Amino acid sequence: MAKSSGRSFSRRASGRRGSVTVIEDHVSRSYTRNAKIAFWVVSVVAGLLAATVLADKWHPIVALLLGGVLGVAVALPIAAVIAIWPVLRVIVWWLPEILIATDCVLGFVVLAQHTTLAVRLVVVVVLAVPFAFPQVRRHVMKVAWCLVSRHRLRTCFAEFIIGNNRASLPFVLWARPTLVGESVWLWLRPGLAMSDLEGRLEQIAAACWADKVTVERASQSNSAYVRMDISRRDALTGTVVSPLTEEISGADDALIQRATLVLDTPADGLDLDDVTEAFVLDAQKNTVKNGRADNGKKPGPNREPVTVPAAHGVDDISDYID
Repeated sequence: MAKSSGRSFSRRASGRRGSVTVIEDHVSRSYTRNAKIAFWVVSVVAGLLAATVLADKWHPIVALLLGGVLGVAVALPIAAVIAIWPVLRVIVWWLPEILIATDCVLGFVVLAQHTTLAVRLVVVVVLAVPFAFPQVRRHVMKVAWCLVSRHRLRTCFAEFIIGNNRASLPFVLWARPTLVGESVWLWLRPGLAMSDLEGRLEQIAAACWADKVTVERASQSNSAYVRMDISRRDALTGTVVSPLTEEISGADDALIQRATLVLDTPADGLDLDDVTEAFVLDAQKNTVKNGRADNGKKPGPNREPVTVPAAHGVDDISDYID
């Protein structure tokens, strides 16, 4: 008999030809065993409590029988949920997609029952017009990538990150888009740690069709609560517009242009048009004359430096030289 599971959809070599196993046998047996244990524990506890309460107004034997019936009535739904939890888990995983598809189908059916063909065409065109704008398409794609990443992460967890024999995968809480990709919050089940994810980041990135993946703790007090950041593009390649430029008034434009310095250095050195060859030769001659005038000695290392006057139109930078 074909069974269902959220882990794999691979065909088994054994068994009836053409059957597809969705839940593996050991997983099904584990949940069935837990369901039986939960049924007996809950039925006995709930039955005794109910019999104790009913014994005040009924005969003890009647109260015990009624308590047993009430205990079984309470235990059956709990055991059933535990037994079919692998199937419910798949439904929870695909719940956003199921709700979106259901809303679209039901909405179109209701629209078709109460309107004509012309009105339906107009409604479809009006709903499709926003997708002609790139901004709308980008936002829709960001949300779509969040849904895709949730399923790709579960595929990774089922393939190489499983904590116990019941295939308890990390629980994907929610995901939201970011400037470079998506952020996904996870809850690690018993048997898993963040180090198990850190050793598989490259494989997770490849499975999510992303550039890189990073993981970090989302809580300082709970190591089971982690956040995984999926990067699909490099934010540094884009143009970043600073809002600080809008705070500068137009009256300061002249001051900003005056304070702006642009250096254009050729490969063979600086080319200063204001410093001519004649100015350099005159400066060298004045240096030699000043050295000879001081008792005919050239300036040594312990001598005071000679100040060369700046040429016309060139700022004196001697004050900035230590």
